[in-house]
Amino acid sequence: MIILRKLLKTAAIGAIAVGTFASLRANEYDIGSIGIVRLGRAAVTVFIIGNYYKRELYDSSLKSTSPEYLELKSKVHKYGAERLLELCCANKGVYIKVGQHIGALDYLLPQEYVSTMRVLHSSAPPSSFKDVLRVIKEDFKKDPYEIFEVIDPIPLGTASLAQVHKAVLKNGTVVAVKVQHRTVKTNAFVDIKTMSTLVKITSYIFPDFKFDWLVDESKKNIPQELDFTQEGRNAEKIQSLLSHYHWLIIPKIYWDLSSQRVLTMEFLEGGQINDLQYLRSKKLNPYEVSSKLGRLYSHMIFINGFVHSDPHPGNILVRNNNSEAEIILLDHGLYATLSNEFRWEYSKLWLAILNGDKVAMQHHCTNLGVGDLYGLLSCMVSGRTWDTIMSGVQKKKYDKHEKELFQQEIPNLLPQISDVLQRVNRQMLLILKTNDLMRGIEHLLQTQNRMSSFMEMSKYCIHSVYGEKLKFSTSEWKRWELTLLEQWALIKLSFYYIYLGLFHFDINKSIESYWANDFYVF
Repeated sequence: MIILRKLLKTAAIGAIAVGTFASLRANEYDIGSIGIVRLGRAAVTVFIIGNYYKRELYDSSLKSTSPEYLELKSKVHKYGAERLLELCCANKGVYIKVGQHIGALDYLLPQEYVSTMRVLHSSAPPSSFKDVLRVIKEDFKKDPYEIFEVIDPIPLGTASLAQVHKAVLKNGTVVAVKVQHRTVKTNAFVDIKTMSTLVKITSYIFPDFKFDWLVDESKKNIPQELDFTQEGRNAEKIQSLLSHYHWLIIPKIYWDLSSQRVLTMEFLEGGQINDLQYLRSKKLNPYEVSSKLGRLYSHMIFINGFVHSDPHPGNILVRNNNSEAEIILLDHGLYATLSNEFRWEYSKLWLAILNGDKVAMQHHCTNLGVGDLYGLLSCMVSGRTWDTIMSGVQKKKYDKHEKELFQQEIPNLLPQISDVLQRVNRQMLLILKTNDLMRGIEHLLQTQNRMSSFMEMSKYCIHSVYGEKLKFSTSEWKRWELTLLEQWALIKLSFYYIYLGLFHFDINKSIESYWANDFYVF
């Protein structure tokens, strides 16, 4: 019987793979020998990982609650994550983009996968300089050195779809040139089809896990990110929307030197936002940086509904300008455009979380597609435990103990988390990714104990909820009442922040870590 099940499973996997190949041929996509190698490499990796899980973990006689089993599970997760990282680095392109997405899903996937894949945020494999010059020549129909006086052959940074080189124009202007990896567009369709097949295989072997949402998001987002003219338009749009933040710097686009695969921008220098050593050397206050970052993204999510959706540390720089922290926002290829209805629903969910209102949380989670899993979605959105939510997230600062509790429960909830991600409103997926990346930056800045970005987010959430009510209010008396209620909600929030700052701040850590380095308490 066991042999029969294995044969049936192998036959099903083979049928899915053949179906994918036939689909590619039917759609007149010549996958070529390289495409076949990439597809085969991915299939073999999934088989190796699945077989390792079965042999080492699922066939184990250990009790699932024993410390030995938990240690073994962590070891198996680590093995699977390392094989997956090898696949992403070998196949590059879309695979690295998906790997980066996995590396951003802190609290939502096993920590072994998140921490292993996170290296792709700043250490993606580069293309050869020869390929870089070839792309520039193909797009502008001239030798790159007719356009640029100098191009540094060593990239400033490499991402999944492109890499950035420092260059000098003929007039002496220093610029940053983002050049798409030469084969990434050619391979993108085949890669997404392959991943769709691998997800079906994974779902077949592990029916509790549903990852179709990840493939769906890749299908939707990758074409946008492959068009650098769209990235340039996004950069100019967000600059216009947030022009009132004088400390936000968006690089200028040189349109006459840009195309779908090449984007020439103003060259800006700064340190990665999570580099505490850099902040210390420039006498920048991490609490100021964290607060401004929270303000920036809260405004995008709750007010504008146009959200930079790739805020990993490599895309956000910081610099000192006359003792003030300026934030430089890079890589505008991926934005979430939120509908007003979603934005208001999401704001109301946050307000319900802030108030510990279980009935309201269930109502708004139902409107977002996951009513019966409202508690889990509320925890995923806030990054806090259910006990903390019910006792008041504004009243209790995030600490190491709560993080450990959260991560202890994650392995037991993976099937339910997978279900939430499959069912939730699609606009929520990029928001969850953005939330987790923001929390990761706060953790590395060591500013979570002051909850400054959380309080910024709470303020903008209140502005959004009452802004909607004011927009649809026709009575002058009602508008006056709503304005007072909004101000009262903000005052209460300020009291909570002062309470947390005065009575829960670790004074010793503050003095030791920041005052000694000439930082002021923000």
